[in-house]
Amino acid sequence: MKPLHAWTSHHFPVPLPPGHRFPVGKHAPLLEMLVGERVLAPEHVHPSDPAPVAWLELAHDADYIARVLDGALDDAEVRRVGLPWSPELALRARAAAMGTVMAAFAALRHGVAGNLAGGSHHAFHDRAGAYCLFNDAVLAIAVLRAHGAGARRPFVADLDVHQGDGTAAMCTDDPSIFTFSLHAASNYPLHKQHSTLDVALPDGTGDDAYLDALDRHLPAALDAHAPDLVIYQAGVDPLAEDRLGHLALTHAGLAARDARVFAWCEARGVPVVFTMGGGYAEPLSASIAAHADVWRAARHARDRGADVHDERPFDHAVDVPPVTR
Repeated sequence: MKPLHAWTSHHFPVPLPPGHRFPVGKHAPLLEMLVGERVLAPEHVHPSDPAPVAWLELAHDADYIARVLDGALDDAEVRRVGLPWSPELALRARAAAMGTVMAAFAALRHGVAGNLAGGSHHAFHDRAGAYCLFNDAVLAIAVLRAHGAGARRPFVADLDVHQGDGTAAMCTDDPSIFTFSLHAASNYPLHKQHSTLDVALPDGTGDDAYLDALDRHLPAALDAHAPDLVIYQAGVDPLAEDRLGHLALTHAGLAARDARVFAWCEARGVPVVFTMGGGYAEPLSASIAAHADVWRAARHARDRGADVHDERPFDHAVDVPPVTR
């Protein structure tokens, strides 16, 4: 079995009030399921360290970072986050962002790698939004570029049910980054940003119409941009059972979506790093099952595809540049 590297950050528990709708409890059972099925091997699951401040500053405003880490967000900012601030929350956000950066380095070597968290696409350069403090997709691009590791023409394929407004805004002035968002038109955020290509779907869109829109737009966009890295936001909140969705996909429809994305990247020889994004189903087990399907699709792609470079094991000390703080 070829190594499929994964990063996790749930070893930084976040205290939340009883009944809070953020599904912080889904990550541990998801990992247990994936290891139990041998989708992931334990030796290829890596606990994320908190992202260094020096790396965060490559994507985010330094004053904003300091206020997040020091607990100095004002009341309005905390409301925008939707989570009560705590030192644990700041650590978890840094670790989740770091997971995507590390997975991006691994994807460049092995073709496919992922983060069991991440997908914080509502974080802007200088502000948070909707559970998102640090934008891990933009951070991964910035870190790779700062160290000459690639991402000269990255492509963000955001298939979360919510538009990736923070990602779109942070990348809008850089034509070398293609931002693609397929989302529910009426869902959060109320005020959308402009992605390179936005495809907005009506409420209640089901499998056939969703996959038709994906087939019509995403392969053509990939061909037009010719990326050297795809960052796939594999949100599972288009699922019909999702409390915060507005679409009506089945598990089979989402699985077909994931299979298409990985196959399209493989056919074009483009490395893909993927993040989990949203998943707020009732019951939560439906989101966990859908997340697991993303990883099963990644496992199939990893086993089919050739490594980008060689079979040398991913080595943090060799493959990732050091940081000073």
